[in-house]
Amino acid sequence: MAITVKELADFCGAVIKGGDSSAIIDSAADITSAQQGQVTQLTSSRYAKYIENSAATACFIAENFNVDHVPQHIALLTCSDPEISFIKAVELLHPARIYKAHISPQAVLEGEVSLGDDIYIGHYAVVGENTCIGDGSTILANAYIGKNVKIGKNCHIYPYAVIYDDVEIGNNVIIHSGAIIGADGFGYKFRHGQHIKVPQVGNVVIGDDVEIGANTCVDRGALGSTVIGAGSKIDNLVQIGHNNKVGKGVIMCGHTGVSGSCTIGDYAILAGSAGIADHVNIGQGAVVMARAGVANDIPAGLQVFGSPAKDKKVAYKEQIALSKLPELMKKIKLMEEKIRLLEERND
Repeated sequence: MAITVKELADFCGAVIKGGDSSAIIDSAADITSAQQGQVTQLTSSRYAKYIENSAATACFIAENFNVDHVPQHIALLTCSDPEISFIKAVELLHPARIYKAHISPQAVLEGEVSLGDDIYIGHYAVVGENTCIGDGSTILANAYIGKNVKIGKNCHIYPYAVIYDDVEIGNNVIIHSGAIIGADGFGYKFRHGQHIKVPQVGNVVIGDDVEIGANTCVDRGALGSTVIGAGSKIDNLVQIGHNNKVGKGVIMCGHTGVSGSCTIGDYAILAGSAGIADHVNIGQGAVVMARAGVANDIPAGLQVFGSPAKDKKVAYKEQIALSKLPELMKKIKLMEEKIRLLEERND
């Protein structure tokens, strides 16, 4: 899509400073690589050095952000929130593919399936009996939807996603390829030299506006529900065990693993490769930093680091102390040698 700088500024609520308001913008790029005809953003002083030699046609920038050596050909699009304005620009210039209402003849729809208006179901997708899919939802090729599943309005299920029986999904939910929602939780009892499987007869309930990344697994409850709260965003390659209660607006980054029966408070953040033991409570707004191992409850708002995880201030001090350990060992050896020599002289 092509649009003038002025049209883009008006669409995003920005004020133009410099440049050519009639110049054409056809795409977006980052500040380090943007070329003529592209719009970019500058939101951090760390990247200010790139604008001097940038070929970009326009750049979103905050109203109070001062930058020197801006080329004359760049139109600065000043606004109160350049990151959000840039997102709007990207969505306008790079519109998502729209799937018109269509049910592929190769799709398999079992009995008593309920479909809303404007549904798209792609080739070889399978929809189990007694499943309900809301208006405007898209089920792409080779996705599998089990029995008694409820999918809300305007959901988007990518190819090869698997949704087991009895799962409930809210509105505006995105589930990426390879995600598996509702597989059995990992529950066994050891008796007489065997691992006896605990039946997993619960389900998964996903709130509105949730996004679940590729190859992520959300296990069903053993009894009751595994719950993902509204607005939560889950990265690729995340494991969420059975009976977890994930609050609203939670962020889980790639390779995070959450054992069973945990409670994750609203707006908590679990950074990459975080590991959470079972039956742990993580408070509202808490941050579990990358590769942290959590075995105990985390209070609301606390940032933790390390394994076992602890207050990041304490953990950082420990890391600094450990980094000094080799030098301290050298000093100790020198002191020991001096003591040995003094003892020999005294003898």
